[in-house]
Amino acid sequence: MTERTRGRSARRTVAAAALATGLLTAVAACSPGPGGNASAGATRTAGPVSTDVAKAGKVTLTEWDQNTDPGTDASTEALNKAFMAKYPNVTIKRVSRSFSDLKTTLKLALSSSNPPDVVQANQGYPDMGAFVKAGLLQPVDSYAKVYGWDTAFPSQLLDLNRFSTDGKTWKSGSLFGVSQTGEIVGIYYDKAKLKSLGLAAPTTLAGFETALAKAKSSGLQPISYGDADKSPGIHIFGVVQAATAGKAEVRKLVFDEGGAKWTDPGSLKAATTLRGWADKGYLGSGFNGESKDQAVADFAAGKSLFLVDGTWQAAVLEPKMKTNVGFTALSPAAGQPPLTQGGEGLAWAMTSKSEHPDVAAAYIDFLVNSNGMKVLADHGNLPALPQADYRPAAGTVDADILAQWKAVSEKDGLLPYLDYTTPTFYDTLTAAVQELTAGQLTPQAFGAQLQSDYARFQQGS
Repeated sequence: MTERTRGRSARRTVAAAALATGLLTAVAACSPGPGGNASAGATRTAGPVSTDVAKAGKVTLTEWDQNTDPGTDASTEALNKAFMAKYPNVTIKRVSRSFSDLKTTLKLALSSSNPPDVVQANQGYPDMGAFVKAGLLQPVDSYAKVYGWDTAFPSQLLDLNRFSTDGKTWKSGSLFGVSQTGEIVGIYYDKAKLKSLGLAAPTTLAGFETALAKAKSSGLQPISYGDADKSPGIHIFGVVQAATAGKAEVRKLVFDEGGAKWTDPGSLKAATTLRGWADKGYLGSGFNGESKDQAVADFAAGKSLFLVDGTWQAAVLEPKMKTNVGFTALSPAAGQPPLTQGGEGLAWAMTSKSEHPDVAAAYIDFLVNSNGMKVLADHGNLPALPQADYRPAAGTVDADILAQWKAVSEKDGLLPYLDYTTPTFYDTLTAAVQELTAGQLTPQAFGAQLQSDYARFQQGS
C-alpha cells in the first residue's frame, strides 16, 4: 500500500527487535514467473565506493517519490533541504507523485534517455521485479555494506527488497533498495462517535461488523471510503481477508508457496463480507467515483465512524481531529493476536543509468540513517528503524499506532500487501474490487478472476 498512497506512504514506529523477530517470517519462494532474458543495467558501481559527496563536483540529483501525504511530504522536503545544506555542490530535483501516478509513469521515466537517479520502487513482481528484469535498477549490496544497511535493517525487511537479477525470484538475490518507513493497515475511529453509540474500539472482525451495523441503524455513515484511486480496495479487502483466511493462507498466495487458491473458502468469505458491506450501505454511495483523499477528509470532518486505511494517514488526521482519533488492528477472534497488511514502505532504489551512483547512495543513506528516521518521526511518520526513545504522548493516535504495530509485529501478524502477488495483480485486484463492491461481480466470480491471474503467473505464461 503500503500509499504502501500504497496508497501507501508511511509512518511507522516499531522496535527494531520486534521487526527482527516478528516480521513476515514466511520463507521466500522461487516463483516461476514469466520468462525472458534480463538485460542487466550497466551499473557504475564495479569500482571502489566513495562516500565523499563533497568531492563529487557539481551534481544535480533527480529523485522520484510518492510521498504526497502531509507527513511524508514534509519530512522529504526537510531532509532534501538538509542534504543540500550539508553538500552545497548537490542540487536535488524532486518529482513527487501519488502512488497510482507513480505506478503508471515510473517505468517510462526509467526507460527514458534521462532517467532519475533515485526512485521509490514498490516491492514485489509488478514494479521492482519488472524493473530489475528490464535492467532499470542497480544492486546496492556494496553500498549496504559501506553504510551498514545490511546490519541496521532486520533481514526480513531487507529480503522484501531483494530479487534475482533476472527479476524472477523475489526475496533472495541482490539487494535493490532500502525502505524508510514501516506501516500497517488498520481501522481509524472517531472516539466521540464510538462512545455515543456505547461501543468500545473494535478488536475483532465480528466486533467491527457489530459497530458497522449499529452506526448504520443510528443514521451515522459507518465507513468513509473512496476507491477512485484503486489502491484503497487492496487495503479494505486485505483487512477482511486477514481475518477470514488467516496468515498462512494469505502468505501462501502472495509468496507463491503453493497449497492455496484465491477461490478457497477464506478468500471467498472475505469477498462475500466486503460485498455485503457495500450492499448494506456501510461504504456509502458513489464510493468508486470518490477519491481516497476525499474519504479521509470526510472522516476527519466527522462524517463517519470509521476509516480503513494505513498508518500513513495519521499525519493527516491528527492535526484535524487531535485526540479524538484512534487506531486499531483487527484479530480474527477474541483472544487472538491481530493480523493485517503491513511491513515497510516503498524502497529507495538507485537507477542503473545514474551518472552519480555514489552521491545517490549517500542521499539514500541520509534518508534512512538515525537522523533521517528521527526527522520522519518528528513529522508524524512511523520510521522503519525508530529511535529507542520514541514515546508518543498517551491518548494520541501515534501512541495507538505504536501499540498496534508492536501487537502485530511481535506476534507475527504482519501480512504482505496483496498487490505483490504477480506482475499484473495490482491491476487485476483493484479492478475486481471495484466490480465486486459495485455489484458487477459475484464473490465467486471475483475469486475466479484473481485465481486466473495467479494461475497464469504460476504457469509462466
